[in-house]
Amino acid sequence: MGMEKKPELVQRVDLIKDLCNARSVLHLGCTNYPYTSESLANGSLLHLELREAAAELYGFDFDEEGIRVLRESGVEDLYRADLEALEDVELDKKFDVIIAGEMIEHLPNPGLFLRGIRRFMHEGTSLVITTINAYSAMRFFIYGLRGKGGPNEPVHPDHVAYYSYRTLRLLAEKEGLRVDEFFFYDIGREHRPFNRRIYNLVNDVCVRFSPQLSDGVIAICGLKK
Repeated sequence: MGMEKKPELVQRVDLIKDLCNARSVLHLGCTNYPYTSESLANGSLLHLELREAAAELYGFDFDEEGIRVLRESGVEDLYRADLEALEDVELDKKFDVIIAGEMIEHLPNPGLFLRGIRRFMHEGTSLVITTINAYSAMRFFIYGLRGKGGPNEPVHPDHVAYYSYRTLRLLAEKEGLRVDEFFFYDIGREHRPFNRRIYNLVNDVCVRFSPQLSDGVIAICGLKK
């Protein structure tokens, strides 16, 4: 085997929008629960940005209230879906691109999700999985500043796992997917203004020399032939 390609450092939202341009897209976790109304108000909801780029766009989410809010805002083709029980979704359709953005770290049983999503994939589908990086320098720095004790960990209250270059790749491959491309993603431009300057500075210095210490990771997967 040859050496694996060194992953690049990218902007997550820019990469996703480029991949979705003029293609049929399924967006998982489309409501950005529990921040749906807030994201709509400040214009940061990714689903609306994808609607501008994609040829057609469908959305899955388990959050019934978030789906209601989106529908009242004029968003169509939304389905309430348990991402660990996708066989129950009453939709028979395959997509060119499936965006699984910042959701796999919420799932207690990610293998069930990866098995279930295959029914919406054809031979050329790109499944784009993005998640926070287990080795994020910025989060290590924040955790260190907070002193001793697990309760001070800077983690979303609904996250049950961290992933890295190796663990995300292995998970995908064990579930019958191949990883075609892998990237590290930097702190999004939509988040930088709300971070403390010292956090952004620590991140920027670290990723300049070691991109693998970035904010998150992206795996672009396809069905194994």
